[in-house]
Amino acid sequence: MSELHAPSMALLQAAADDPVTYAQHWKTAHQRPVIGSFPMNFPVELAHAAGALPVIIQESRTPITEGRSLLAEFYCGYTRSIADQAAIGELDVFDAFVAADHCVQLLGAVDVIRYARPGKPVHFAQLTTAMDNASTRPRVENRMADLRAEVETVIGSPISDDELSASIVAFNRNRQLLREFYGLRRSGRVRITASEMQLLVKSSMVMDIDEHTTILRTILSELVVADAPGDVVRIHLSGHFCHAPRPEILDVIEESGALVVDDDLYTGYRYISTDVPEDGDPFAALSSWYLERNLNAPCPTRVTSEVDWDTYLLDSVAASHAAGVVVLMAKFCEPHMLYYPELRKALDEHGIPLLLIETEHEGIPLEKLRTQMETFIERIRRSAAPVAV
Repeated sequence: MSELHAPSMALLQAAADDPVTYAQHWKTAHQRPVIGSFPMNFPVELAHAAGALPVIIQESRTPITEGRSLLAEFYCGYTRSIADQAAIGELDVFDAFVAADHCVQLLGAVDVIRYARPGKPVHFAQLTTAMDNASTRPRVENRMADLRAEVETVIGSPISDDELSASIVAFNRNRQLLREFYGLRRSGRVRITASEMQLLVKSSMVMDIDEHTTILRTILSELVVADAPGDVVRIHLSGHFCHAPRPEILDVIEESGALVVDDDLYTGYRYISTDVPEDGDPFAALSSWYLERNLNAPCPTRVTSEVDWDTYLLDSVAASHAAGVVVLMAKFCEPHMLYYPELRKALDEHGIPLLLIETEHEGIPLEKLRTQMETFIERIRRSAAPVAV
């Protein structure tokens, strides 16, 4: 049985499962705009400071229909879902869309929004991917200024330093609370399932941040501290840069004898890894956040000499005492596919067991996954068992 406060989790579940309806209710209640954004680098504090509700658009579980004619089948499930949602009108609640880059496929989905809903403002800010160059910070600051101007145009009023500072504090407090849940899970003092942890993070991408923070505090205050079961294998989840893995996939992973103790998923630790600096110029702080978060949770779409995703993953596995890594790779995710050999090489060299699971929008056979996971867990257990003499 879950140790998390059930009524509060139900509120988060409703928003995470149907973000469009949540956004519509919020918009009606507050009579303010709703701005949709995409993974992974839009600073939601900007939209919040302008009085809008920032919502990171989620993959829909609805089968793709109209979107099939708008994007090729070799686009990932997340981008094809966005195209479909735009085509059938599910995204009409949003007053504008902003994207702070990520990949070519996401740009294709954004172009579909422009095509399907030509009256909606759509802004794209290309943030630099080379993080070490002398020109990097000025370029990032220019793109952040473009995003600020676009949000101000949509809202019809300027964003003040005080408003942005207040928004930065609000989102930092939320991220800090979520990191407390991560710390408790890593320690083994609280049993939080992978699907529950994802729900905590995913709902923060959708809900009014103050409402979400209040719910998190309620859940945190009522957590039952207990030792983790001793017959499970500690696992680190890695991958899925844009969208949330299906909860049933996460459940099967843990039902097979694993205990997920850490992750670098986007709808996970990657999203909450870095706070925005609260001192100094708040607009400059957004640029610092963008640069620092790649150090805290490196992304294969970014280039820096200070840290790589593979070394970060090795350090995370060691810190969480995970016995193996399960990589969740969205089908046709080119950045992940290209970097995966580096991850596999690094893990193999350090003797860390690895299982790759490819996911797609249409779903995967769960019984096949269960067999793969049970075999993987048994392999880890056998490798850790003492040798008889």
